[in-house]
Amino acid sequence: MQRYEENGIAFYRFTCLEGWPGLVHAVFTRWGGVSQGPFANLNLGHTVGDDLEAVEANHRRVYRVLDVAPEAVVTAWLVHGRDVVAVDARHGGQVVPRTDGLITRTAGMVLFQRFADCLPVLLFDPVQRVVGIAHAGWRGTVRGVTPATVEAMCDVFGSQPADIIAGVGPGIGPCCYEVGDDVIRAVQHTFERAEALLPPVDGAVHFDLPAANVQQLRAAGVGHIELAGLCTACRTDEFFSHRGEGGRTGRFGVAIGMRDEGR
Repeated sequence: MQRYEENGIAFYRFTCLEGWPGLVHAVFTRWGGVSQGPFANLNLGHTVGDDLEAVEANHRRVYRVLDVAPEAVVTAWLVHGRDVVAVDARHGGQVVPRTDGLITRTAGMVLFQRFADCLPVLLFDPVQRVVGIAHAGWRGTVRGVTPATVEAMCDVFGSQPADIIAGVGPGIGPCCYEVGDDVIRAVQHTFERAEALLPPVDGAVHFDLPAANVQQLRAAGVGHIELAGLCTACRTDEFFSHRGEGGRTGRFGVAIGMRDEGR
């Protein structure tokens, strides 16, 4: 990924997703907003205890960077599941209830989700001009939200997995993600060679969330995968981290969409 700054907003873009006509995407950092205290300062989460006027001001700043109207943005009420919804212009400006994967091929729409350790997975099919985003925490990962989003792109829009390009964004890394028996059992039940995803660190078991999602993408036949390799818990200087900041923190935003033709 490459880091950029625009109008005081810091964000990253995946190399594999740059240069495609009409494609817009960004992984925002925590910097460039107006929130204060533990939410400083580009918090985009409405439900974490931050001042809602500040959150709305932060959203306006992000939408200016994306060059998109709020009415063209679709987000979701995240529940750590595997449900995926295909959206179009009718969903503009809405929050899709109880879903962790969004897909569209409607030009002018931007898919948007918020994160603070869970893993953002961005998907783009340049053949069918389809985009997708998945929210993959440990629960969503073992439930298969990432391959479910790939499958939905194929079933709904005719994508071929080998055509899909994936960007696996910043999330908590195996260096910092100590887990208990519930996660260990779920990973062992879900993944072959689970031991590779549960490395021992200083006498404890950790979970390699990014590697698990890369494994799922490869098993789904995705043709090109770029891994950010940034741990949110290590990099609280750049990103919000629920675990790294003791549970009181903001949410950074991740967006992907296709511009209207002619823009």
